Amino acid sequence: MNAKMACAAALLCSMVLSGISAASYVQINSPYNATLYNGGSIYLGKVGPGQTFYVDVIANTTNSNGTLVEQGWGRLVATGLPAGWVAKNSGLYTNPLVIEVKPAADAANGTYSFNVTAQNLIGNSSGISPVTFTAYVNVTPNVFNLSVSPSSITEVTGEQSNVYVTINNTGVSDNPFEISITGLPGVKIQDLVIALHHTSKRFTYPIAVDTPGVYHANINVQSTSSPAVNKTTQITLVAQANLLSDYSAIGKGAVVFPIIYEPANAVMYLISRLIKAI
Repeated sequence: MNAKMACAAALLCSMVLSGISAASYVQINSPYNATLYNGGSIYLGKVGPGQTFYVDVIANTTNSNGTLVEQGWGRLVATGLPAGWVAKNSGLYTNPLVIEVKPAADAANGTYSFNVTAQNLIGNSSGISPVTFTAYVNVTPNVFNLSVSPSSITEVTGEQSNVYVTINNTGVSDNPFEISITGLPGVKIQDLVIALHHTSKRFTYPIAVDTPGVYHANINVQSTSSPAVNKTTQITLVAQANLLSDYSAIGKGAVVFPIIYEPANAVMYLISRLIKAI
């Protein structure tokens, strides 16, 4: 007996022991596990405006006699969507059955609902009645937590340092995020990353600058499907000149050192040119 059949058998046994009459049910597999009967309801979680999320259901169920029917559900359909929302119903006879739902990009914050129906395409002779349940979703841009470490970095110009960006996705969408940075000269790295719903993942983000100085930069994380879903954390980068760049600078611009140092300066500049040529 596979895991799905075992789950269905255990559910049926529980129904019999508790005195509940046999009835068709829906076993939700994602965004999280739940069992629903006709007329039931479920809160799916949080999603950003314009973010896509999925509801998948195991196709197995029981008929009116309590008999387990594999692939009892032939299709999953979403109806009663809020204005501007889009849904893609499941394919036929897949297991699991998956619907895709996308809230309106301009959806205001708040709790919304729509209906999901598991349909039996075999016919009434199967003894399986459709199951419709109501799904609730909270639309909010606050669907992930962001942490960045370290918050302060000291590096030598031209050398790479790593910043570690942790995204804790508390929503139900698996849409990618984009990591970027502002405030550093010449640095325009944009990384596309995925932190699946209800998971936390750490990403390495490399940075480097060529000009000495103290920089206050912003690490930005934004959902690729919803500009409203974004967070920013500031870091400080202290870039120190390396000896080679100091030597190279000697050969540029007006000499400001006393004339007695010119021979030594010329030697240091020559060394820098030779090293770069290697």
